[in-house]
Amino acid sequence: MSRENPSCSAGIDGAIAPYPPGRAALARCKRGHAVRYPGLSWRVIGCGLVLLNVLLFSEVSPAQLTVNPLSISFGSVPVGSNATHSLVLGNSAGSNVTVSQAAMTGSGFSLSGPALPLTLATGQSASFSVIFTPQSGGSVSGSLSLVSSTPILHGTNGKHNGSNSTTTTVPLSGSGTSLSTVSTSPGQLVANPSSLSFGSVQVSSTNTLFEAVTNTGGSSVTLSQATVVGIGFSISGLTLPLTLAAGQSVTFSATFAPQSGGNASGSISIGSNASNSTMTISLAGSGTAQGQLVVTPTSTDFGSVTVGTSKTQAGTLSASGSSVSVSSATVTNAEFSLSGITFPLTIAAGQSVPFSLTFTPQMSGSTSAIGSFTSNASNSAAETLTGTGAVPPQHSVDLSWTGTSIVVGYNVYRGSQFGGPYVKINSALDTSTTYTDSSVQAGQTYYYVTTAIDSSGAESSYSNQIQALVPSP
Repeated sequence: MSRENPSCSAGIDGAIAPYPPGRAALARCKRGHAVRYPGLSWRVIGCGLVLLNVLLFSEVSPAQLTVNPLSISFGSVPVGSNATHSLVLGNSAGSNVTVSQAAMTGSGFSLSGPALPLTLATGQSASFSVIFTPQSGGSVSGSLSLVSSTPILHGTNGKHNGSNSTTTTVPLSGSGTSLSTVSTSPGQLVANPSSLSFGSVQVSSTNTLFEAVTNTGGSSVTLSQATVVGIGFSISGLTLPLTLAAGQSVTFSATFAPQSGGNASGSISIGSNASNSTMTISLAGSGTAQGQLVVTPTSTDFGSVTVGTSKTQAGTLSASGSSVSVSSATVTNAEFSLSGITFPLTIAAGQSVPFSLTFTPQMSGSTSAIGSFTSNASNSAAETLTGTGAVPPQHSVDLSWTGTSIVVGYNVYRGSQFGGPYVKINSALDTSTTYTDSSVQAGQTYYYVTTAIDSSGAESSYSNQIQALVPSP
């Protein structure tokens, strides 16, 4: 903005001196003269002291883009891998700052983060990632150039009339390390545990343990073969060839299944290209004689059992000589069932376990079954089961009452609970004083009453109630 010096109108004595910008302007004039300031729409008439405050217009203090850190050094990075450093952009003061461009120089450097252009308000910050991915060995240098701009405020209208543009540079450096130059120690295999002891295992039973093999060296190792020596020993879960990277492990299982009593020993030998090309794991175990499983009784006859009902007999399982592990039991006929015992179970030598056998015939006639037990005993244990299904008896209820000569017949009523309600069960008028109810079921209780019918067809009230309990079966 231009500032003009104030001047007196014609007739003022004395010289007119210019006033520096931003200072109050003082003017003295003679009485009856006017003081005028060019560019202003007013004047003062009369003589006196006039004070004019001149407004000052200045630019808003410019925004400043800050970077942290000011430079980035990635150090040594293996070729084919990458390293990442964080770069924080901020606006330290003034108005908004807009980052419009980011230019990267230097092989292997790249930038990741918010999309550009990016505007940061005063005090705001944004994080970016600078990535170094060396393509070859050797030192690399480069830079990240960030172009930012800030608005400029001019004039009395307070509007932005332009912008300042600046470029901020962040130096970058790093070194690619060739894998071929990295010094590594040879691969070495270590077993954990170094030996396996299976303890006492009964003949025809098994015991399984787990073994871990780890490559503790600095380079990969390829396991090419595994050999097991010793009767009754085996391994599973190890598929060869297998390559273990440095620090990597593989776990497999070893099993001892003795074929006879006595001590047994063996080993697992693993061949590889490790510094210890053959690693040996010692194996040891002891086989113990098998026990015998005894079923008591060896046969059970349930006799005659009415169809639809059941009968239960008791039995026991005993172990002798050595402990016996029983895994399951089967019965060859669905009319017989086993209960009171849960599988699998182990019976110590000299101990017994009770169980129950039940016969529930579904039809009449004789039937049989075999109940057998699966175990690691030296013998097979089984029990013979027999029984006969009997036809259930046909039940009926015979009723009789005292008659009278003035009636022509009687009706019979039946209910299932004391006091009724009742349902008539005779299909025709009964002229006698007896009635047989053949439609009853075993184990049920019934309640009966009768009524008398005269010649006019009138029916009397209910007689006294009687109760009948049908046996079961």
